[in-house]
Amino acid sequence: MSASSVVAETIWKEIESTHTVNDDHLWSLHFLFGKNFEGATRIVDLRGVSKISAHPSGRFIFQVTGESQRKDQYLCFAENFCACYSFFYDVVNRV
Repeated sequence: MSASSVVAETIWKEIESTHTVNDDHLWSLHFLFGKNFEGATRIVDLRGVSKISAHPSGRFIFQVTGESQRKDQYLCFAENFCACYSFFYDVVNRV
C-alpha cells in the first residue's frame, strides 16, 4: 500500500468515526487526489451518487451520475472499481 493510500485511509477512518469532515480533511484529500477530488465533491454536492443495496446479503454498489452534459451513469464498487473514464485513465492506465 502506498503512503498516499495510507494517509487517505486514515482520513477516511477519522471521518467515519466522527461523522464530520473538517478543512484539514478536505485540504489533505485535495492534495492527494487533485482534480479527481474536486470532481467527486461536485458530484456529491449535486446529489449524483446513489447507493444500491441488496437484501438480505447487505452487499452494495454505487451508481454515480457524471458531470458531462450527457449525464452518463457509472457503477462503482467501493474501494475496487468504477466504470467511469477517470478511473480507467487515472488508475488502470497507470499500471
